[in-house]
Amino acid sequence: MARVFLTTLNAKFVHSSLALRYLRAYVADAHEVIMEEFTIHDPMLHILGQIYKSKPDVVGLSCYIWNIEEIRQLVPLIKKVLPGTIIVLGGPEVSYETNAFMEENLAVDVVVVGEGEKPLRELLAVVGDRSEWCHVRGVYYRDEQCVIRRTGIQEKIQLDEIPTPYPDDRMAELHQRIVYFEASRGCPFHCQFCLSSIEDGVRYFSLQRVIDELDHLIRAGVRQIKFVDRTFNLRKDYALNIFEHLIQTPGETTFHFEITGDILRSDVVQWLCDHAPAGLFRFEIGVQSTNDVTNDLVQRRQDFTRLSTTVRNIKASGRILQHLDLIAGLPEEDYQTFRKTFDDVFALRPDELQLGFLKLLKGTGLRKMAEQFGYVYMETAPYELLSNKSLSFSDVLQLKYMEDILEKYYNSGRFPLTIDYLMKNSYTSAFDFFQSFGIMWNENEWSRIGHQPLDLIDRLRQFLLREGRLDVNVETLLHADYLLREKMRPRTLWWDTQCPHGLQLQLLRTLFDQGHIGGHATDDRLLVRQGNVEKRIVFDRATVGAIQTIFPEKDMADAHGYYFAYVYPSDVGKASVYLLFDQTMEKHNVTMLQAVQP
Repeated sequence: MARVFLTTLNAKFVHSSLALRYLRAYVADAHEVIMEEFTIHDPMLHILGQIYKSKPDVVGLSCYIWNIEEIRQLVPLIKKVLPGTIIVLGGPEVSYETNAFMEENLAVDVVVVGEGEKPLRELLAVVGDRSEWCHVRGVYYRDEQCVIRRTGIQEKIQLDEIPTPYPDDRMAELHQRIVYFEASRGCPFHCQFCLSSIEDGVRYFSLQRVIDELDHLIRAGVRQIKFVDRTFNLRKDYALNIFEHLIQTPGETTFHFEITGDILRSDVVQWLCDHAPAGLFRFEIGVQSTNDVTNDLVQRRQDFTRLSTTVRNIKASGRILQHLDLIAGLPEEDYQTFRKTFDDVFALRPDELQLGFLKLLKGTGLRKMAEQFGYVYMETAPYELLSNKSLSFSDVLQLKYMEDILEKYYNSGRFPLTIDYLMKNSYTSAFDFFQSFGIMWNENEWSRIGHQPLDLIDRLRQFLLREGRLDVNVETLLHADYLLREKMRPRTLWWDTQCPHGLQLQLLRTLFDQGHIGGHATDDRLLVRQGNVEKRIVFDRATVGAIQTIFPEKDMADAHGYYFAYVYPSDVGKASVYLLFDQTMEKHNVTMLQAVQP
């Protein structure tokens, strides 16, 4: 029996490693397994100390682009303090160009290539006799003379043979963490920028096992489960059975799926729109590019028209959050064609739009074709694009500035009303808005300082003023976005609400009489109650553009005499907004206008 320390360095504390839990489950019946997760932000000596105290025979580390540089530093330190310990690495970051990696990292004894369950078990059975390592399939290793050797290919494991990675006695590890879940392995597609394209075929866990494990996690009160399946909706009936079961199972857990949008059947979309509780599901849909030439070059088949219909129908239901992905830097996608890609996808108005940059990952087709397309990229992880023959480094920098603005002003969910108005009335291209704002942000070196919510508003006002697009509607919607985001009435406002004291009393009477802030408003009580409620109400003059943005069903040409009333609950919570005029009032459901944060 070997004493094994399994570990990895996650990007954040809330992340958890599914790979480590599979490995532990597969070998724990025969060996003593210690599993501990760290983050890339933990002090190196702390990590080293935890490993050292365990005095393991074997240390296994799971390697990815976000942690490989730290692991390169950690491994020789482990060998210094535990010279007799065998160091085993696995994961996508060491499964390609492995021989060169071992030549550069002399403290590494074994690298597992591909799936690790079977190779690790075979290795642990003979770990004390290096001469037997040649019989372990699916590994690179150093023999007795420190010569790097490679063994044969390991056969694929039957997925249901792997014990559950989430047994009862390990559930406490998942407190306050995102849980990663796998219903299948492999991908049917061959996108040349993705490691999933290398492995042929898709294998599935049995449906009953998947349902049983999900029920177990839901009962345990797990906050969020992220499915790591590359195309969750590949098999319609399999996916629909899981969707249906999750909808029918009570609990507080939410679920994240990677969906291929253009193959999600219309009947499944309609069923989800009719039955999924709002907020239960979150779909991540990779679009990457809408350029046909680019998609052909990376062997990516995509029907963007069909994908768009799917995204719009899901959005119209208001039930499922959608996160769409783009990749800048794909072959033959220059600055102007990427502008079109961005505008095409932004027009779908997903809850989040991620602007990513191509990474030339080890083992991928694009990395092998880098010279053909003139790629210049980082030599160390994450191997991100610097330029290619279609995009200069200057272009890449400008897109980076744009990405920063996209995150702050769109994906943050802070300015949904203002952005909506600007896109409909002031800009014909969303790309131009985010790009121009990003360039100004960089010119003013605002990225070098921190930004509170009011700072973000001020920066946007400065930009729109310079562009000649700061009108009264934008100002009013900035007020609305700010007030609807806060969970208590702000103590001070930076604008004049243009609502004199006498008018405020009249508007308060309307709110009282219609029962929206409680009580009945006699003249005597009105002044008394005003002091009690003014701490949770803001009145602001309404404008035509703001009314039509917040209340899109209301068609009007004149806003004279109209006011917005932002009413906060008596305890902590977001405001509701009312439109008031001459004793009439309409209420707007704010939650439909704000992106729900993960």
